[in-house]
Amino acid sequence: MKAAQAMIKCLELEGVKDLFGYPGAAICPFYDALARSNIRHILVRQEQNAAHAASGYARATGKPAVCVATSGPGATNLITGIATAYADSIPMVAITGQVVSDLLGRDVFQEADITGAVEPFIKHSYLIKNASDIPRVFKEAFYIAGTGRPGPVLIDVPMDIQNEEIEFSYPETVSIRGYKPSVKGHPLQIKRVVSAVKEAKKPVICAGGGLFATDAREELARLAERCHIPVITTMMGIGAIPSAHPLHYGMLGTHGRRVANTAVNESDLLILIGARVGDRAVTTPGVLQKRTKIIHIDIDPAEIGKNMDAQIPLVGDAKIILRQILDAVGEDCDPHSEWLAALDALRDKEPVQSEREDGGINPKLFLKKLSAAADEDCIVVADVGQNQIWTANYFQVKKGRLLTTGGMGTMGYSVGAAEGVKTAKPDTQVIAVCGDGSFQMQMMELGTICQNRIPVKIIVMKNNRLGMVRELQKNLYKGNYSGVDLDGSPDFVKLAEAYGIASKRISRAQEEPDAIQELLACEGPFLLECVVSPEETTL
Repeated sequence: MKAAQAMIKCLELEGVKDLFGYPGAAICPFYDALARSNIRHILVRQEQNAAHAASGYARATGKPAVCVATSGPGATNLITGIATAYADSIPMVAITGQVVSDLLGRDVFQEADITGAVEPFIKHSYLIKNASDIPRVFKEAFYIAGTGRPGPVLIDVPMDIQNEEIEFSYPETVSIRGYKPSVKGHPLQIKRVVSAVKEAKKPVICAGGGLFATDAREELARLAERCHIPVITTMMGIGAIPSAHPLHYGMLGTHGRRVANTAVNESDLLILIGARVGDRAVTTPGVLQKRTKIIHIDIDPAEIGKNMDAQIPLVGDAKIILRQILDAVGEDCDPHSEWLAALDALRDKEPVQSEREDGGINPKLFLKKLSAAADEDCIVVADVGQNQIWTANYFQVKKGRLLTTGGMGTMGYSVGAAEGVKTAKPDTQVIAVCGDGSFQMQMMELGTICQNRIPVKIIVMKNNRLGMVRELQKNLYKGNYSGVDLDGSPDFVKLAEAYGIASKRISRAQEEPDAIQELLACEGPFLLECVVSPEETTL
């Protein structure tokens, strides 16, 4: 069969049912074969959104998702989405077309060294030079993307290679020299963890995004409940334990809850699980490691000790390690009554939000109301900016997820990612939350939503400003505002209507209940614009 047909056959054997892409000449042989497949192709309106959609799809399914682009600018447009997936450990296989092999390196039309360009933020990449390698390469790519610490893998295929004839045989197993991810925790380290937990008077668990890679939420809750340990999360870890769980104390970090940051600062044992100790989460790791015993559990040994020293490092799969700890810790655990009571008292002192007297929507209260009305398994995708922090702190996750880009902080992520989530889980309620700045980076995706009848709900917090940058300029630069005014923005309600998408604008608290009900009840896609004051603060 032709190599392009072999590429499609590989995807079918990997269980791929949907992919996101944008065609061009150098990837046309692949698209010709794709047209004869049962795999559904979703045409995005710009290649970066293909990567974001694949990211959302992968996070919804837990398996590597696929995005496709042509050579040159098509491939380079994927880069931001690939970097975003790499920073947040999202399994993805990106397939790009390339100019014909004998023209490589000659700077011909639409040639770009994409494997070299993505080198700093790719788990692995391939440039196919022998068409017969395609089955092996695809098998390895999906294996690498989805095992160990998940991440993106790129396969670059020259156009002439796609047109070659090959004998197809798909490998049943993968064996890559030097790539053997640890899964089970070392028994001696498990004993040290259990001893530290039993000795601690003020323990805290910090749950990161790595918990979702192995679906370790149940084990996390069991450990916290059995050992009476408070749980805080990083931004990527939100939803690892339900927001309303009595042992959950919110998100830590620069934009986190006071009680969560206090819990970390006053703890005598900090158990990090699947968290990379980023600067927005722990601003002074050098100070913390001197006064607190640190346990760091992660699938990637490179993360342990990278930003903060750990007295007890433990490499492996979070789900398996938590089960090992549960088996070893027993039932006789300190109730930590005084510690929990102190944190409860601090949590009860959190500022109470009120409706704005000067008009406009209070986004924090709005998101509380939205979460109360949403389905238990609702998946919310937050963009970047003030809208992200409002959603992280005030949308109460029940049995669903809050997805966002924490590592790269990529504006323009939410709508594409929500498309991917909804495609993977058509029966699940999916809501994208963005600001008017980030929405204008992705509003062309309304075309994708319309064409493919993807019933995502989009909430645009409109303050006619780049809100978070403006807030920084107000606080750190004496109100010297520069480049943050969004005058000239379109009427988003009319824009949605132009695509045949139901829409509504609200600007007063009294309008919120009906608008939320209309948004969630709509069978198709819906865009809700919430008018927010430019003076609304992040926290």
